[in-house]
Amino acid sequence: MSLGEPPAPPAAFRRALETLRPAQVRPEIELEDIPAPQRLAPYSGAVGASVYRDDDELAVGRLIMLFDPDGQRGWEGPFRLVAYVRADMEPEITSDPLLGPVAWSWLTEALDSHGAMYAAAGGTVTRAVSEGFGNKAEDPVTTELELRASWSPLDEDLSAHVAAWCDLMCLAAGIPPLPPDVAALHPRPARREDPKVP
Repeated sequence: MSLGEPPAPPAAFRRALETLRPAQVRPEIELEDIPAPQRLAPYSGAVGASVYRDDDELAVGRLIMLFDPDGQRGWEGPFRLVAYVRADMEPEITSDPLLGPVAWSWLTEALDSHGAMYAAAGGTVTRAVSEGFGNKAEDPVTTELELRASWSPLDEDLSAHVAAWCDLMCLAAGIPPLPPDVAALHPRPARREDPKVP
């Protein structure tokens, strides 16, 4: 290291960062690396995702990993994960008073089903209704669900947490999670000799 160069990130952070981007995800999900916030912790990394059915984007989200070797108030250890999910929903679903507890259970049950060990989980579920006025009066009314959550992973391997976040996004998009013993099938590209379905 030469003078003026920042020190290399701690090994624990580097190991965790490698597990933030899984090798395989469900075919409905597209992942991408995104810039991580720099002021929340000394070290951070982030991934963004969209859930598609055909060409329709049904949900978007991001998962941010924060690392502070000294920990921070409210954390349980040096790591903190911050998740955000937004999905379009039908108005009758967003008006259901049980939507908040149900959406929160999607997260906790996904974490539990993947065996992700965590502590100090907290978050909010928001329902948003957007109406157009003026020259946007003809726009349809849209309703959305937003879930913001954070929790402290108790292990450097974040792969189970990422899998749970992907399940949460699919549930918010109306796509049920895969059973634990079923693998996602990735559609093969159509070949020229494949028969066309009428």
